[in-house]
Amino acid sequence: MKDKIFILLQHLLPQHLISRFVGRIAECTNPMVKNTFIKWFAKRYNINMSEALIEEPTAFKNFNAFFTRELKPGIRTIDDAADAIVSPADGGVSQLGNIEHERIFQAKGRGYGLTTLLGGDAKLAEQFVNGSFATIYLSPRDYHRVHMPVTGTLRETIFVPGDLYSVNQTTAENVDQLFARNERLVAIFDTEQGPMAMVLVGAMIVAGIETVWSGHEAPVHRKAIRTAYQPEQPEPITLQKGEEMGRFKLGSTVVLLFGQDAVNWQDTLRAESPLQLGERIATYKAASNSEAQDSSAA
Repeated sequence: MKDKIFILLQHLLPQHLISRFVGRIAECTNPMVKNTFIKWFAKRYNINMSEALIEEPTAFKNFNAFFTRELKPGIRTIDDAADAIVSPADGGVSQLGNIEHERIFQAKGRGYGLTTLLGGDAKLAEQFVNGSFATIYLSPRDYHRVHMPVTGTLRETIFVPGDLYSVNQTTAENVDQLFARNERLVAIFDTEQGPMAMVLVGAMIVAGIETVWSGHEAPVHRKAIRTAYQPEQPEPITLQKGEEMGRFKLGSTVVLLFGQDAVNWQDTLRAESPLQLGERIATYKAASNSEAQDSSAA
């Protein structure tokens, strides 16, 4: 019953209005407001401030600065093996596997269309048909900067307006096409092993999505916006594996997409497996096959 009420409220409440209101509070610099909010949140979610570059919660200028806090240098190790694909964030696996019949598995028999997720672009979706996906959920207590799973050059972005349902497991199990109906930013990168999509999914009370190349991404008029970076931009935006690419102002989800026969997920990963930024989540199939052939020949 509790879950049903939670889902019903999300259908009924003015999602964007609530999110804008919370966003204003999250940007407030009044010490009484921001310190009260920060202290409550840090205690409620047991935030580990010993990992943060600034350990005192109330030292941040506002709640958003606290929420997107920087980690101490070296606190996360990035797997630097050439064939390693690493977790882009702290969080947990929601789902991962193969993209079958142009559908991505969500939870308990629910799924959503690949083309819909990518803003309705069927030609773009073709690059990921029969490919692989991983959905990574960032809980409120997690570090909320998103980093590169591999080195890539930004090709284009698509901001797709939409709903703002919560993206926790309860909602994923009860709301159809959740990640393809929520507001999201699709970032397409070209890598040495083929195309990669990083889809940053917005959610209820998320105060915004930012990228390192253009800052705040959500447009005022909530229209779909497509921006090409290759070859239109004179200087390519190339980000190294482990380098920050964006951040969430309040938590959400990252969906990673790779092309057909591109990656092998780690055998140990399952739904709800915990993740830390920089740990290996997959290897490239070409590299794995090459190693297997070398071993067989020996």
